[in-house]
Amino acid sequence: MSRAASVLLVLTLVAGGCLPTSVGPPPAATSSAPPPARTSSPTVGPSASGDPSAAVPTPVSTATPAPTPDPTAVPTPVRTAAPTQRATPAPPPTPAPTATTRPTPRPTPSPASRLVMHGSRTRPQVALTFDMGGRVGDALAIVDTLIDRHVPGSIFMTGSIAASSATDAGRDVLARIEAHPTQFTLGNHSYTHRDFRDLTATQIRDELRRTEAAFRATCRQDPRPFFRPPGGGVDADVLAAVGAAGYRFTVTWDVDTIDWRPIQNDPAGPTADQIVAKVLADARSGSIVLMHLGGYHTLAALPRIVDGLRDRGFELVSLDEMF
Repeated sequence: MSRAASVLLVLTLVAGGCLPTSVGPPPAATSSAPPPARTSSPTVGPSASGDPSAAVPTPVSTATPAPTPDPTAVPTPVRTAAPTQRATPAPPPTPAPTATTRPTPRPTPSPASRLVMHGSRTRPQVALTFDMGGRVGDALAIVDTLIDRHVPGSIFMTGSIAASSATDAGRDVLARIEAHPTQFTLGNHSYTHRDFRDLTATQIRDELRRTEAAFRATCRQDPRPFFRPPGGGVDADVLAAVGAAGYRFTVTWDVDTIDWRPIQNDPAGPTADQIVAKVLADARSGSIVLMHLGGYHTLAALPRIVDGLRDRGFELVSLDEMF
């Protein structure tokens, strides 16, 4: 059969409904794997004739999408802590040597001044002592007599007479003491000759220091450690204050000539003979004899006192030698 005839035969068959309207290639061979599952939702649509009653469901294929494969989870890298290197502990610093702080020593309080009325009773010594404060009298002549006869003497002077502008007698006596330092002992007799029992500790210290300053203007000898209380007035408070000022000895006496009292006084003062008799009768080993450079009849009595004591075997000494 020719090609043209074949075509004509096909057209005729189609027109007569003997063959399907569409001719296509034969279905491809199906794979042994099942087709992907489809979910069909019935969709109503008009028929070819347009009659809605004749409408046949037109299968609408909704392809189930293939599951999207989860991406391979990339594991979050776990940060591994670097091994901590254990630091070698540094040796503790050697502490700097700390200077040892010594406690501030508390000043040791000075002991109270020692009250003495005499020296050793076993040693045949006698100390002649002379106060100088008010009346000048025969002061320079008495000191010169002691120097000429090589008699040691102890002189207790007030600061006011040493600094007086009315007389040079106090300074002249100090100059003689300065010239004969081994023969004379200088002692403090206060500045104003007030009773120390009526003064405070501060006032006592001031009296003593002012006297020391008055002495230094003429004499380099330090009056410490000897102090004589004006009028012999002394108590525990006085001794404490005087000791705190550096005076270890508060010196009184055991033989008092009362030579400062004039004969015309009531009661009457002693004559030169009476002064000599009293000293020679009362003096014994260790005695401290009280006289005054301004005494009324002291100068006349002094040579006989010196000779009489030496004749009795007493050694005349200064307070430095006695204590």
